[in-house]
Amino acid sequence: MGRLAVLKYMAAMLLTLQLVLTIFTFVALFGGNVTPVGHSARALLVYALPLLIVANVVMIVYWLIRRKWLMALIPVVTVACCVPYIGTLWQFRSLDKNADAQPGLKIATYNVYMFNRETSGFIAQDVLAEMRRQNVDVLCMQEYNEVSGEKKNSESYKEYFPYMAVGRSDMVIYSRYPIKDTRRILFNDTNNSAMWADIDVKGDRVRVFNVHLQTTGISSTMHQAAKLQGRGYEVEGNRFLEAILGNYIWGLMFRSGQSILVANEVRASQYPVVLCGDFNDVPYSFVYNTLLGSMVDGFRECGSGWSATYRGKKAARIDYIFHDETLQGLSYYKTELTYSDHYPVFMKLKFNSGK
Repeated sequence: MGRLAVLKYMAAMLLTLQLVLTIFTFVALFGGNVTPVGHSARALLVYALPLLIVANVVMIVYWLIRRKWLMALIPVVTVACCVPYIGTLWQFRSLDKNADAQPGLKIATYNVYMFNRETSGFIAQDVLAEMRRQNVDVLCMQEYNEVSGEKKNSESYKEYFPYMAVGRSDMVIYSRYPIKDTRRILFNDTNNSAMWADIDVKGDRVRVFNVHLQTTGISSTMHQAAKLQGRGYEVEGNRFLEAILGNYIWGLMFRSGQSILVANEVRASQYPVVLCGDFNDVPYSFVYNTLLGSMVDGFRECGSGWSATYRGKKAARIDYIFHDETLQGLSYYKTELTYSDHYPVFMKLKFNSGK
């Protein structure tokens, strides 16, 4: 009787765990539908969604081993509802190697990390060489540095990209097609910003947005803690975690407001839009949903493999290319350049006119 009671207790606990896990998964799945302002816990849960999905898969295996078919149905349905989200992280299709041979516009976005502040100009030139190899028509760069040593990077870039639009200090759009108009989008109380440029592609006008939203603040917090430890100060673990969480929440607040500002600019455009850049946020977050709106996520449309664009320890997808529904994606991929903490992302787009 004692053993039977223990088994019943364990079964009840596992069922409770499954129900709690399912609830948390659905809350995380729809956590990006509400602003982080006043809902920070729900917004933060979005970042745990991959772990929650893995936990549900583990529960599926457990219930199947125990031959609890009805119980297994709960995590199966939960994971099935997460399939669209999984598609923002991984695509099983193969990359279309013939996409570049088709007519269209090749877009690239790259947070170049100030070219690592390298002074000889080698990194900036190698990035340019990569853009040539990939046949890029429009290049959006964040954390751009115009000067490498005594050289201006724009002087060497203009041979391949004759047109250039400059945003706030570290934002630039290079183009092989004429830029007809441009605008800066400045954010309050931060150095981050956005911009757009109207580009005439053989008679078709497209508005390209280059966006760099507020950083998470984790790297700066860790750097400050390391400096304090180097000076002999003791950094308490609880204080450190509180600082990271606080900075992360503040970053969420900043990015949410910035994303709304950019989304309003996108909606006001009279031309088809391509929106790209470093969003510093993950898929299905409030920022992702707000900026995506009615546009198409290029990776989900024609990407392949694993989507992570950040090279750091917290490998995540934070760099994106979205486009208007009137355009068609042909290919979407990244290359593993190691000059920055980000990978460059590339996309080939086709106009309805066939250009």
